[in-house]
Amino acid sequence: MSTTPRVITAEQDTFVQRSKNFAGAALFLLIRKSPKLLELYRNEKAWTLFRVALACLGAAMVVLPLALWTGYFTALIGLVLFVVAILLPPAELESETDRKAAELGAQTVVSGGEYAAPGQAARGVHLYVSPVHTWAMDKDFAPLVVIATAEIKSLRVEPGQEQGKEDWVLHVWWGEHKAEFVYKGIFAERYARLAEESLRHASATAKVPLMTRAAKAM
Repeated sequence: MSTTPRVITAEQDTFVQRSKNFAGAALFLLIRKSPKLLELYRNEKAWTLFRVALACLGAAMVVLPLALWTGYFTALIGLVLFVVAILLPPAELESETDRKAAELGAQTVVSGGEYAAPGQAARGVHLYVSPVHTWAMDKDFAPLVVIATAEIKSLRVEPGQEQGKEDWVLHVWWGEHKAEFVYKGIFAERYARLAEESLRHASATAKVPLMTRAAKAM
């Protein structure tokens, strides 16, 4: 058996990497757009219309094949669609995340990866970003750290230190404090940079009134 290692030229490596990045970006975009697709579920009229259309389609797929004595498999699929349309829940006009964001005055909610509070195990969090504060909350909406958005001095995204893992870390410095958010998985870098971009934009927005007041005071 040959033990000659496979050699990948720079050109091949570039092509493979570009293909991987393109596929990853496409899948990431689809996932990022999925919340917009959920808007159908949040719109009562649109969701009701969708359920009615699904029920009508299912009924048509049941009746027509049986009337023609053909296509029993199609009729079975139609029956499944009709039942699904009936069992679908009513539109959810507002989620718990939406209500918490409105309560906090957060303009953006993004993935915060994992955050380990001092003396505690790492937990998955979401960042509720507003120009005043940014809350890192776990799934039970318990705040693990609160960042003064206007006081953010520096943001940096870099690969994790563990070998063999595709972890990315978002570092946030504000005032005399620092927090690190660790992102894991195939979209780790993209989620980390999305959070960085959201924090950077909110911080810049928060600093404009402060700079205006300072200029008027001079």
